[in-house]
Amino acid sequence: MNSPSPATSPFSGPDIRLPAGAAPVACVDIGGTKVAVVVVDQRGILGRRVEPTAKEGASDALARQVLRMIGESSAAAQIRCEDLAAVGVASCGPFVLNDGQVELAAPNICGGLAGAARGLPNHWTTALLEAPLREVFAQVRVENDGLAALKAERRWGALQGMAHCAYVTWSTGIGVGLCVDGQMLRGKNGNAGHAGHMFVSDNNDALCGCGNIGDVEALVAGNAMPRRFGALGYTDAASILIAAREGETGAVTIVDDICRVMGRALYNLVVTLDLQRISIGGSVFWHHRDYLLPRLQAHISGRLPALTDGFVLVPAGLQDRVGDYAALALVV
Repeated sequence: MNSPSPATSPFSGPDIRLPAGAAPVACVDIGGTKVAVVVVDQRGILGRRVEPTAKEGASDALARQVLRMIGESSAAAQIRCEDLAAVGVASCGPFVLNDGQVELAAPNICGGLAGAARGLPNHWTTALLEAPLREVFAQVRVENDGLAALKAERRWGALQGMAHCAYVTWSTGIGVGLCVDGQMLRGKNGNAGHAGHMFVSDNNDALCGCGNIGDVEALVAGNAMPRRFGALGYTDAASILIAAREGETGAVTIVDDICRVMGRALYNLVVTLDLQRISIGGSVFWHHRDYLLPRLQAHISGRLPALTDGFVLVPAGLQDRVGDYAALALVV
């Protein structure tokens, strides 16, 4: 089945250019499915490279992939790697600190967390990241991708002027960045916002890559849906959503259940942190946002009005380029 994404006007994002004479920077977006790299100088955003996330080989395979892609992106932009002033990395987590440097304990990358049942082609419990980058670059900043995306949405996107807000990505996994009283929340290891691993259902047959059974990510993430519903003929999240939009009864039932889980997770964030706005992006949501947004909002509006009145759920202002600008927000 094929169905076009909702029509939108072309979006190129904010035109970010460094001041004349400023040293260029590299921006890296690491997700469970893909890695994207760009470099930025006074000409703007250049040399974009995208590849599937490395998940095979030694535990430094991802870091080596990032280093190679930075080199390729720089070459495409005619920038020398040694001239890069800083590298900003927005990455899925959770993070583990080893001698103060970030390693990834990411459920959709590290196969050693949940074991062979998840089918990831490695036995990593962490993936090296920051230490290999610091062997090459003097200035490296690594942040949770939800937090980095929140920073970008507050600076350039749909959360400008918001002091009590969150960014949520609904993609391969579920990521969140949180802001209360104008302060973005980081936590002891930079892991604040991992709401995808909270429990909102009694379902006990959905295995998350972190090892939990029945958490939000295990139930509704982009890579969870084909595992849960593949036997019904749905090969990926898009096939379920397309079928639901076309009125297929079974798919509509599945999407209603998925939206109930995700809607409850969003409601929990709103009432726990007294939020005024959440912007939501990510590949699962973005391509079907007109269908999903009102269904999610319905699980928030009208419940406990003292906390939910005035709250608004909105699509990401940076649209499907949030990841690029998330890393950029760390170094520009």
